[in-house]
Amino acid sequence: MSKRPETRIGERFAKLKAENRAGLVPFVTAGDPGPEISLDILKGLPNAGADLIEIGMPFTDPMADGPAIQLASDRALKAGQTMIKTLDMVTAFREGDTETPLIMMGYYNPIYRYGVDRFLTDAKKAGVDGLIVVDLPPEEESELCLPALDADINFIYLTAPTTDDARLPRVVQNASGFVYFVSITGITGTRSALASDVERHVGRIRQATDLPVAVGFGIRTPEGAAEIARVADACVVGSAVVDSLSGTLDDNNVGSAETVKAVHGFVGNLADGVRGARK
Repeated sequence: MSKRPETRIGERFAKLKAENRAGLVPFVTAGDPGPEISLDILKGLPNAGADLIEIGMPFTDPMADGPAIQLASDRALKAGQTMIKTLDMVTAFREGDTETPLIMMGYYNPIYRYGVDRFLTDAKKAGVDGLIVVDLPPEEESELCLPALDADINFIYLTAPTTDDARLPRVVQNASGFVYFVSITGITGTRSALASDVERHVGRIRQATDLPVAVGFGIRTPEGAAEIARVADACVVGSAVVDSLSGTLDDNNVGSAETVKAVHGFVGNLADGVRGARK
């Protein structure tokens, strides 16, 4: 096992454990629907109730994502979002928040094109705590996982209902930060997770690692988030957060102050569900 970098992620999960509650991890795509509104959304997420934040790196071919996040990537790219601008967003966020963990999530291609060493240097400098790269399995850990760990950035691996007991130890071997359990098979935003199924798989994962387990895919409501929060260490909500954003856009995909308000309001409702789950 490689080293596990100590980042804000570990600190936040320790705090959540002390408070006997799960965390809320909303996902937003960097630059969606435009740079200014996207940054306003990002900066306000902690006050809205986010415990950790996933920032999507826009990509032209997000094959694991459903229509909502695909369209979010498309809007961001059309608005001129680049990897440099995404890292600049992180830097701007850190000017006002030095505690909330930030995880960049997406696909390897944009990182590869940027340059792995350059990316890791710039990401660490900007204030990134962790990476989730959905198309890099453990067999490709030398591409990014191990270099990220050497750069003191957590590398978070995905597990799925199809990850059996023989495969699981290999998946979590060099994981750090937390383990992300994908609660459904298929793409994001298409079906709902069943808490009973999630609890069984979370139990299996906890037998293979001492890392916290976050659950994502298929969580769309405060009630659904509460159900997952009773059995996992955190719940991740992506497509539903993006839907709360896209529902406020005009015919030209332009947002407004109402866009920011809608996202923060929805995240606040999710946070209420999560924080009330174990009372």
